[in-house]
Amino acid sequence: MSFRFPPKKIKVYLIGDSTISIKQKSAYPETGWGMPFANFFDDDVEVDNRAQNGRSTKSFLAEKRWKPVVDSLKEGDYVFIQFGHNDEGKEKVGRYTTIDEFKTNLIKYVKETKSKKANPVLITPVSRRSFDDAGKARETHPGYMEAVKEVAKAQNVPLIDLDQQSMELYEKFGVESSKLLFVQLAPGVHPNYPDGRADNTHFNELGAREIAQLVLREIRNLRLPLANHIVKPAVKK
Repeated sequence: MSFRFPPKKIKVYLIGDSTISIKQKSAYPETGWGMPFANFFDDDVEVDNRAQNGRSTKSFLAEKRWKPVVDSLKEGDYVFIQFGHNDEGKEKVGRYTTIDEFKTNLIKYVKETKSKKANPVLITPVSRRSFDDAGKARETHPGYMEAVKEVAKAQNVPLIDLDQQSMELYEKFGVESSKLLFVQLAPGVHPNYPDGRADNTHFNELGAREIAQLVLREIRNLRLPLANHIVKPAVKK
């Protein structure tokens, strides 16, 4: 009787900001899209969500959050990279990056991932909820969205245009119903937010799942080998 070692798990690292990160119970119903994303894969995949609230490409590096990721990368692993929300805020001291600095940091993440024979995937920053008077979703990451695309093309790495995909999702829901995807709470509705909250950046459970499903769809469209490990939905009989 021969002994077979179990196959090595594929690690999928998520690095980015609060739109992806795992939330404390005190923040619920706020939910990062990386939380439901982790549940859509078979047992051969382990999702390691390293995203943190309030981080930019700059502060994620400065706080040495990237080093333990790159040090642990193995051949065949993945790194999904989505920043921009905090890079673009000029008032965010220690986090703000110019577009050139943003691109330089993204290139560092990509090249160091490749150096370990792992697979970088760049993601444009997921859009905030913003509509014009005609009910069309507005671009909320000018410059930074294009920068991610430019780096992806120059470095020849897969790109998920989550900015565009999320805007299309909000338009599909409509101006009012798209609020159902975000942490939009009237006073007294939730004990974590007794005074209510009107947030057009951070998702609730429904919004996070919808965004996660957009990412999963693009993984399939890009024909990444990781797509073979996405759990197929049960067929109703």
